[in-house]
Amino acid sequence: MRHSIMLVLALSSALLIGCEKKAPEESLGSWLGQSEQNYTPVVKGKAITFPNDHDAHPDFRHEWWYLTANLTDEQGKALGIQWTQFRVAVDPQEKPTNGNWHGQQMYMAHSAVTTDTVHYADEKWSRAHPELAGVESTPFRVFIDDWQWRSSTQDMFPATLNARSKEFSYSLTLTSSAPYQKQGVQGYSVKSSDNSVASYYYSQPFIQVSGEVTIDGHRHNVTGQGWIDREWSSQFLLDSQQGWDWFALRLNKQTSLVVFQLRDSSTGETNYAHAKLMNEDGSGQTFSQDEITLSAKEHTSIEGSSYPTIWHIQIPSQQIDVSVTALNPMAKMPLTVPYWEGPVNISGSHSGNGYMELTGYN
Repeated sequence: MRHSIMLVLALSSALLIGCEKKAPEESLGSWLGQSEQNYTPVVKGKAITFPNDHDAHPDFRHEWWYLTANLTDEQGKALGIQWTQFRVAVDPQEKPTNGNWHGQQMYMAHSAVTTDTVHYADEKWSRAHPELAGVESTPFRVFIDDWQWRSSTQDMFPATLNARSKEFSYSLTLTSSAPYQKQGVQGYSVKSSDNSVASYYYSQPFIQVSGEVTIDGHRHNVTGQGWIDREWSSQFLLDSQQGWDWFALRLNKQTSLVVFQLRDSSTGETNYAHAKLMNEDGSGQTFSQDEITLSAKEHTSIEGSSYPTIWHIQIPSQQIDVSVTALNPMAKMPLTVPYWEGPVNISGSHSGNGYMELTGYN
């Protein structure tokens, strides 16, 4: 949207002059609503291929590599971690720069650790540079400084994931042998009721995770399940959309469910909704807006904003009728681009866990 230009200019100016001043706070939704004019558009029918599309797509406006994981430590305590790296093209035309600097590409990374009592989050951002931030394909690596996803091959897995902040750190091993799941129609994921906005979008919701998480100096040996979303576009939202509610739900060991809705900026009501039931063998089934019911049941007030942290989700045709409850309702990401993100528990027709993201409530 129109506000995203302000954020990108502020970020790029700070990066170019080495300024420590933080960019003005913007919503994640407004940041990703920038017009696609002069950038490569998303078109239906273009094939997503692996491992090529794990790599960056610099001719598109926005892109992300987005991992969440539900973990359990040696005492049986539940916790969650998030790691995300965003790429933003500041200008549609790559211009020559001195040395290895890539002035039109910027990266921002978020990391977080959440338990039922604490939620810590941090961020890094940098211009693209081989020594500072970027994406490499052989072998696959996504990094800003020492925050990095590093594979031993061109594929995403097997891999290690590392991030370190003042209050927390994690060092994790990630493995998966399940097929990737293409969202929407073979990876063409519509984001509006009039089909005018879309992204390329695929997921891997069946990742085995193990390693160490340190919180406030206390080390925890952890195991659990992870989920990565890969998405790129030149415009994710319309001006008439204020944000979204996104759920990555693990219904059992072999079945996961992604559900998301985008909200109208005038009414706050659902503008567009979509879901996909995904099986570990690579099969799946999609559901349209009229097959899904999403209802916010309880809200949590955080710094003047009200976030819906308990939800009721139904897909009657699949006998899915669940309550989704935040492990820690206070899991707002207090970063340059603020939003709510944290682990959830599932009860009702299915029992499990997952992650929830809420934007546009600032």
